[in-house]
Amino acid sequence: MAHAPQGVGLDKQVWVGLQLAHKPEWHTYWKNSGDSGLPTVLEWKLPPGVTAGEIAWPTPHKIRIGTLANYGYEGTVLLPVQLTLGPDFKPPLLSNELDIKLKAMWLVCRKECIPEEGEFALKLPLKSTTAFNTAAFEASFAAQPKALTAASSVMVTGSGLQISIAGLPVALHGKTLDFYPETPEVIETAAAWTQAWAGNTWTANVPLAAQRSQSPELMPVVLGLGNNHWRTEAKVTGDWPVSAATATVSPALAAALKANTGTVSGAMATPGKPPLTLVMAMLGALLGGLILNLMPCVFPVLAIKVVSFTRIACSPNAKAALRTQGLAYTAGVIASFLALGGLLMALRLGGEQLGWGFQLQSPGMVATLAVLFTLIALNLLGLYEFGLFLPSKACTMQARNPLSNAFLSGVLAVAIASPCTAPFMGASLGFAVSLPIAQAMLVFTAIGVGMALPYLVASMVPAIARLLPKPGAWMGVFRTFMAFPMLATVAWLVWVLGQQTGIDGAAALLGVLLMVAMVAWAFSLHGRSRTVIATVSIAGLALLLGLAGRNIVTLQDAPALATTAGERWQPWQPGRVEQLQATGQPVFVDFTAAWCVTCQYNKKTTLTNPQVLTDLAGKNVALLHADWTRRDPAISAALSQLGRSGVPLYVFYKVGQPPVVLSEILSVDEVRAAIAQL
Repeated sequence: MAHAPQGVGLDKQVWVGLQLAHKPEWHTYWKNSGDSGLPTVLEWKLPPGVTAGEIAWPTPHKIRIGTLANYGYEGTVLLPVQLTLGPDFKPPLLSNELDIKLKAMWLVCRKECIPEEGEFALKLPLKSTTAFNTAAFEASFAAQPKALTAASSVMVTGSGLQISIAGLPVALHGKTLDFYPETPEVIETAAAWTQAWAGNTWTANVPLAAQRSQSPELMPVVLGLGNNHWRTEAKVTGDWPVSAATATVSPALAAALKANTGTVSGAMATPGKPPLTLVMAMLGALLGGLILNLMPCVFPVLAIKVVSFTRIACSPNAKAALRTQGLAYTAGVIASFLALGGLLMALRLGGEQLGWGFQLQSPGMVATLAVLFTLIALNLLGLYEFGLFLPSKACTMQARNPLSNAFLSGVLAVAIASPCTAPFMGASLGFAVSLPIAQAMLVFTAIGVGMALPYLVASMVPAIARLLPKPGAWMGVFRTFMAFPMLATVAWLVWVLGQQTGIDGAAALLGVLLMVAMVAWAFSLHGRSRTVIATVSIAGLALLLGLAGRNIVTLQDAPALATTAGERWQPWQPGRVEQLQATGQPVFVDFTAAWCVTCQYNKKTTLTNPQVLTDLAGKNVALLHADWTRRDPAISAALSQLGRSGVPLYVFYKVGQPPVVLSEILSVDEVRAAIAQL
């Protein structure tokens, strides 16, 4: 709202402000929020020549929540800001109004906190007065402290402050006054303190904060009673204690974060565990790579490789052929992991906040994989052969170089297995991104070796190949059957894209897949039919991409999980964990993504388990959902702080204790045991 009772001009009083109307029991914060919270922030966009001053903060009141104390506002509060029109201000030629825009961010809390923001705009008449908000602005002005010119002082005495303020109105003498320091993170807001009168001088002894972050030379303070408050700036004397050094996070959390990245002894939530080393990281990566073979979407690729094993095992010179195929497949897997790891490291060095699985945060990559897997499924169903799309020379080369097929099958296996972090991989990947590039590449190589190891061992041990069934009619049936798991992977990718781009993006991708299937079928025809139908289908595909292709690659705003305190899951936001912990509430964060198969498995089997949900409710655990389906630098940074670079990641937070990181594959017993420790 605006207030310009004398009109808009160079020497006129022009005020604008944001009015917040709180629901019962909810509050926002003063410029010094106290033990927790954040002050409201106003960002103005004004015409040239117009500047905005600071917020003229009304006097707050102390709000106690458990063992904490905050300074803030309840009910309705107006935060006014004075506008100044400078000599270079020129009224717009085609308008008689002043365009004012505001982006505001505030934290509203009860026992839980919700970061909110809004964008506002108003047009202030230039040639008339604006006074219909007079009552609201005058009430805000009356609630602001008055300036006190008398001498005042603050003396630092060990672990406290001795404050002396003279010149207060006679009506306040001998009364117990409110006291609000404007400088945050100096005093222990919720601690007991004393005040007294020495004649006409008000004195107080206030304890310093254990985690003091400021050592001001001048301390503005507000004190008073009822509706009468005064503001003074007291000069600070004495030496601030060195022991009260700044701490950006609690000591327990700082130690835990260091432990998780291997910089101090004792890993997170596992006291006494040795720090992670390069050798341990490589071992974890190797084991994680082995487990990647169990990802559901990798199964069709591995099954196809088993069929190729069967063919080779019965061919002349089978032993040498098996070995070369195994080595080629291993090379494809390792090269793919090195390429992904190198790209990830390069982008992170360039300032991008990315983590493992970043490729499936791109709708274009998801759509490309869906098209590729659709073509593979149609090939397995016998609708067409890949040779129909290739020149005869390429087909001959492919036949003479089967190793290229083995190499590419390794690339394909990595493409569909890499987005998730298997057990043992999480800590290794988080450690890898903090290493020099050469050492990080060793960790990525270990993942590739682990994933390729079963196939490589089988190719090197003839006895394993002899255990496979002999070639026969079953191979044709098995090949066709493998198309259906591949199509299931396509269905999953369409669902992932729908999470990123919405229902229109998913529908557009389904249309594209339909036209791609028609193109593949057209090339399997002969004669004039092939020419006509292929031309029509390719034109239809091009038209569809032109009309709806944007829907496939355009990210849609993430849907809100919950906006009210009654909802079980709340969306994760930067700083949200700390806000909830400030109220004494334990927190559980689910770092997840739609494209992470392990995440979806854990959600269905454990996170929705009635016993787990009952235990969480019994401990009053706040549940936060950090959705990494779309690229989110804030979530990437949070993962890095916890020593991880990918999802899934599950973390319990409790005040005064280090974060507890759970396994990548959850069990009901593990989660319930962690809840019992809260």
